Order: sequence, then structure tokens, then C-alpha cells
Amino acid sequence: MAPAAAAVVAAASPAALLGSSSPRSRRPQGRACSFRCDGPTLVSSSLKSSSCAGHHPRIRQPYGRPHCSQQQAEVVGSSTVDDDEACELVSGSDLVIGEGDDSVSAYLFKAVKNNNGTGILLLSDIFGFEDSATRDFAYRVACNGYNVLVPDLFRGNPWKLNLPFDGDSFQQWLAGHAPGRVSGDIDACTRWLVDEFKAAGVSKKLGVVGFCYGGGRLVETLARDADSCFSAGVCFYGSRMDASLGDRIAAPVLFVCGDGDPLCAVETVRELERRARGGARAAVYAGRGHGFAHRPQSVEEDADAENAFNVMRGWLHDHLLA
Repeated sequence: MAPAAAAVVAAASPAALLGSSSPRSRRPQGRACSFRCDGPTLVSSSLKSSSCAGHHPRIRQPYGRPHCSQQQAEVVGSSTVDDDEACELVSGSDLVIGEGDDSVSAYLFKAVKNNNGTGILLLSDIFGFEDSATRDFAYRVACNGYNVLVPDLFRGNPWKLNLPFDGDSFQQWLAGHAPGRVSGDIDACTRWLVDEFKAAGVSKKLGVVGFCYGGGRLVETLARDADSCFSAGVCFYGSRMDASLGDRIAAPVLFVCGDGDPLCAVETVRELERRARGGARAAVYAGRGHGFAHRPQSVEEDADAENAFNVMRGWLHDHLLA
């Protein structure tokens, strides 16, 4: 079932894309959260709306299983959910957040049908925000009613799928993406979500999801979130995670990983689960390696991927909507 084509939106604000019937409230003079600081005003330019069918046509349909038709899928931690018709229409828009050298490209998946008004920041793996697996997952989250913002963490220079992971080349590439610049871009996108969802009165809660590299950055982001911009996080097999940051994480976090993942040690996940102040849960999948939830390679991994998605969906529902 392909999404219907979305109308082209010219010179529109992101708030208009949300379709909220409530008038937008004026932004508070004080800080909305700890990310808000003095600097250039956030603007969105070059908005170009397109249908997901045109820009990203749900490229992967592994093993013939449609992504948005799990009838009566059992969701951990909440009641059964029937989302057979949840993704009848999802629209997409290219965004530029910020100005000049500080601007960040991003893509917004908007749930047109059954929109719950809640924003999700999705932090990609090293293959970037245009990668089909990342877009596919973000689309599927939007099918469940969320508005998903996927930023370009690598400023147009992600790691290429066909490149070998020899140490020198990868480390040189990674060194070209300074942690301070990446965290600044994430914070800019967080401020955008705060302005367009929380300050607008559309939703009082925001969530963040991260994969691999993005999962490690999720931990850092939540540790910086002193005033609780985010009400929930889901970290899929985060790489380069600092377990000592758990003491500073106030939002509830779901950690998803496999016990055969060399890039995400179960011991690190368990320590973060223990230390996180806002409460955490670790879902560890036996025999699974890195990337199984959004890049399944086999029928067996796809079953675990389906389960992991439903566990995530229940977590987001319970902490953002219930």
C-alpha cells in the first residue's frame, strides 16, 4: 500500500507541516530546556515536500513481510495495538535547520493519518540519514503516528556501504566528524523539535532513537539533557558508549542489543541499565550481532528485528503517549 502523494509545500514553516489545529503559542522568553542557548535563530529553509512513495518507497520488504501491517501485534508493556491502517499516508519533507555554516540538513517524516503530535529525533548509524535502511525504519515509526526527524549527522559525508572497515581509512573518516560539531548539530535539531512541538503546544513530550553510532550519541545527548527535553530514549546497539554517563541520564531508556555484538558489549549495556537515573531496560537478543534490528540479514534475524521493533513501539507508547 503506497502512500498517497503529498502536496508541494513552498515557503512553509515546519509547524505548518504538523497540521495542528491549535494556535501556536509564543516561544517563552526563558530557556525551554538545557539545549537552548544564545546563538543564531533557528530557521527552516528549502522545504520541499514529497511523498514517501516518491522519495523513499519503502525499499526493503524483507521476506515479503509488509512493514506496516502487523495486525494485533503484541506490544511489550502496553495493550495490543492494531496498526493495519496506521501508515495509509506518510509525507516527507527536506529541511534545513539553522543558518549558514551552522545549518543542518534533515528529513522529516510526518504521520498524516493518526498523527499523535509527538516528535521523535532519530540518530542514524555511520551510513547516514539518506541510507535506505534508516529511512525505512523512520518511515515505519511514522506509520505508528509519530513525526520523525532524521538529521544529517555527517554533513553530506557518511561512511559508504561498500567501503571496507580497514582501521586507517575508517579512523581518518571518523576523525573528520568532530564530536563537538556532531553534538552541536544534534542539539540544534533538539531545539527545533522543542520549538516546533513543545513550544507550539502540540506535544509536551519528545523521544529520541539511535542506532550504532547514533546510539552512542543518544547516550551523550540524554546525559546533556539536564532539563528533560526528552521523555524517552531507545538505543539500538550503541557503539562507543560511555557507561559513566548513566548517572546523568534522567529519561527512561530502552537498550536493544545482541549478545554477539563486538561493537556493543552487553556489560556496557547492563551498566548503563543499572546507572540510568530515569530507569532503563535492556533487551538482549541471543546470538544476534550488530545491526540486526534495522539491517536484518536472515529470516531468523528478521524475526528478532520484528520483535525488537514491537518492544520499541511499546516503550515509546508507554513513555510518550500513555
